[in-house]
Amino acid sequence: MGLNLPAAPPSWLSYLAWDPDSVPVLPILGTGLIGLYLAGVYRVRSAGRRWPWWRTVSFVCGCLVLIAVTGLAIDGYGHRLFSAWMIQHLTLSMLIPPLWVLGCPGVLLLRATPHRGWGRSVLGVALAGLRSRATRVLLHPGCTVPLFLFSYYGLYLTPLLDWLGTSPLGHLGLQLFFLATGLLFIVPVLSTGPLPMRQTNLGRFFDIFVEMPLHVFIGVILMMATSPMVELFAAPPPEWGVDPMDDQQTAGALAWSYGEPIALVIVLLFARRWYTDELRENALAERYPPAGPDGTDELSAYNAYLRGLHGLPVPGSTADVTGRGHSPVGAENL
Repeated sequence: MGLNLPAAPPSWLSYLAWDPDSVPVLPILGTGLIGLYLAGVYRVRSAGRRWPWWRTVSFVCGCLVLIAVTGLAIDGYGHRLFSAWMIQHLTLSMLIPPLWVLGCPGVLLLRATPHRGWGRSVLGVALAGLRSRATRVLLHPGCTVPLFLFSYYGLYLTPLLDWLGTSPLGHLGLQLFFLATGLLFIVPVLSTGPLPMRQTNLGRFFDIFVEMPLHVFIGVILMMATSPMVELFAAPPPEWGVDPMDDQQTAGALAWSYGEPIALVIVLLFARRWYTDELRENALAERYPPAGPDGTDELSAYNAYLRGLHGLPVPGSTADVTGRGHSPVGAENL
């Protein structure tokens, strides 16, 4: 299977032509995921249970973007054009994963799969994978953040992209790697489904804060370079009429600007979720106050302390029962 290189010079119109590989793995994957997700939504709603429409829209849009960015002609241009490749990279690692995570496919799987027969085996495999040590390691920020940053700095500052990007199989492998690293990074940040470990909101905010400026900086490096940084894109086909340095500048500008609106939306969604979590935790604390050392809850103990400061009887005390407080022995002689 050779490289699928378009003949026409690149343009936004030519990018949008349908021109998949001879074996369109990722477009098939996207189509299959849409079918499975919609089947799950149908089962949930057939059982009389509610499933938010916006989750369905989010997940399906993520799949449609996957089909487009790997099935249209932009995928062929991405073999030799740095700017087209960068669009694919950013879309696969930064746009599709949040759309999928907001669709909550894991929660849908748990609700749509029957707990008897074949469904019992499916749920058993899913829960075993979720609780495995490998999943805990992969979703730990010590793994997710370095992997996400490696997908930029490790590829564009080393010969790794030149080695892998020359073959269709390597090209496909890199695309799957971008999807995987994007998912591993965003799942602990935005997921509301069950996870083997869950960071605090402050920890997740720190991960976002660390990642955002570092992934953007690779765009500055590309724009400031005075020679082609990736040999794979140093000599586009002559009939395309593309200057490789101009194209590298465009790729750097994309790396700088493409992810910023997406990152801003993610921060806003996370901030809203953090605020909702705080409201929920405060409501639970008021309804079920934690017990103090003496067996009373902390809220009651604090209220008793305030009543004591104002000389008011404390509920449950002798003063509360008799209607007056008792002075310490000998206090009346003072």
